[in-house]
Amino acid sequence: MSEPVKPRRPYRSAVRAERARQSRDRILDAATTRFLELGFGRASVRVIAGDAGVSEDLVFHLFGSKRGLLGAVMSREPDPGLETLAASGGAAVVRDEEDQRRQVALLAERVGADLARVRPLDDMLRAAAAVDPELAAVREDLHLRRRREATTAITRWMHDRGPLRQGVDEASALVWTLTSPEVHHLLVEGWGWSQGKYVDWLRTNLEAGLLS
Repeated sequence: MSEPVKPRRPYRSAVRAERARQSRDRILDAATTRFLELGFGRASVRVIAGDAGVSEDLVFHLFGSKRGLLGAVMSREPDPGLETLAASGGAAVVRDEEDQRRQVALLAERVGADLARVRPLDDMLRAAAAVDPELAAVREDLHLRRRREATTAITRWMHDRGPLRQGVDEASALVWTLTSPEVHHLLVEGWGWSQGKYVDWLRTNLEAGLLS
């Protein structure tokens, strides 16, 4: 008579899952650093794996390709500004604020902080997308679908608090444009503004374009 199979101990599965999560996080951290430092083309999976302390095989097993790894990095850091806000706990602060001008001020502060943190990743993705159709599709999804959905949701929150100068569609297009990583790049990197000046400019122009 065979001995009964012993059930797996739950804690062993939990430990394995935690180790797998930690390995994945290390890979994404290393990839983010190397992509920003070297660009997509020059950052090799071998170097990223070495930085993360894992094998190249594990990187390919988890992400499929270097493009897949970049996609995971960008998904980990949601689209700069608006999608991050719409998906976060901080969204409730803007959504629940009853004063429209305060809503605009909160939006400008949060978008400015998010763009300062993650826009360099978007700069890198934009450069890579210029020569890689698959990465161009990734960026198009980020900006044309996900940002648009987030922009429309946030604009509707402000519309719920009172009339806007324009319809929701036109107002959403205005917010989408002013809060874009491209505009942030032009003003902060190109024009030489400080982060604080960008936030002040964003708040002033959102108010002028949206509120009566």
